[in-house]
Formats: sequence, structure tokens, C-alpha cells
Amino acid sequence: PTPPPGGIAGTGIAFLQVVSSKAAPAPPPATWDAYSKKSEESTGVIQMIDLLIKDLDKELTEAEVEEKEAQADYETMMEESKEKRATDSKALSQKESTKADTEGQLQTLKDEKRAAKKELMAVEKYLSSLHAECDWLVRYYDVRKEARAGEVDSLQKAKAVLSGADFSASAMLQRPAPKSFLARGD
Repeated sequence: PTPPPGGIAGTGIAFLQVVSSKAAPAPPPATWDAYSKKSEESTGVIQMIDLLIKDLDKELTEAEVEEKEAQADYETMMEESKEKRATDSKALSQKESTKADTEGQLQTLKDEKRAAKKELMAVEKYLSSLHAECDWLVRYYDVRKEARAGEVDSLQKAKAVLSGADFSASAMLQRPAPKSFLARGD
């Protein structure tokens, strides 16, 4: 391992103070003359300070103007936001009202549809019963026709008997007996 660097702040430079027991040190050298005002050099510094003050005043004025403009913009934005919130609130309430009306109409239409379906089912049931009745009438039409013809014939004979006509047994045997209305001829 290498030894760590020594000296002042690890730079390796050492400070050695030599103490001498000899006479007192010599006075310092005279470097400055008596105070005298240097007009040209001092006016440059004062002008610089004045320039800095003017720049600072100018920046403060600009900052105030910008702040006033920003405040006006902020107030305008807040007013516009307030108006927009009011408009949005009105639009929302109108939309909610429209939605409620539409939902009411939807419920009414659903109820009407349900009632129409019930009515349709009743009509279809009635049509089915009519169809069954018509089918029965068509199916037994010939039987009913023969029965009715037999009844008409019987009524004519009864009228003729009441009028005095003579029907002998031989005449009755020649004609076939009519079928009754209720008899099934399947």
C-alpha cells in the first residue's frame, strides 16, 4: 500500500514555520499614497450603479405591467369559466329533463307493446277457434246438406199429408230414408 498524501488538504505541500530569535520584522512597505479622489474612475462606478438602478426600475415596471395583464387575463378567464359552468349546468339540466321524458315515453311504449301483444294473442286464439269451427263445417258439409235436404223433404211430405195427400207404404219404400242431421256418416 502507498502512504496517503500529506500536507495541506492532501496536496502534498507542507508548511514549515521558521522561528527566528533575531530582531523584530521590518515594517511593511509603503504601497499607498494619501487618499485622493479619482474623478474619472469613481464616476464610472457611479454611472454603473445608476444604470443598474434604472434597469431595476425598468424591470420592476415591466413586472408590474405583466402582473396587471396577467391579473386581467385571470379575471377574464374566471368570468368566462363562470359563464361556461352556468351554460353547462343549464345544458345538463335540459339533457336530464329530455332523458327523463324519453324514459317515460319508452315505458309508455313498452306498456302499449305489452297490451298489444296480449290483444294479438287473444285475436289469434279467437281466429284459431273460428278456424276449427270452419274446419268442422267444411268437413261435415255434405252430411249436413243431405240432412237438410231430408228435413225439407219431410216437411214437404208433412205439408202434403196435412193437405190431404195419400202416402202409401209402397211409395215410402221406393225412396231411401233420409239421414238425420245428427247421424254421423264417416
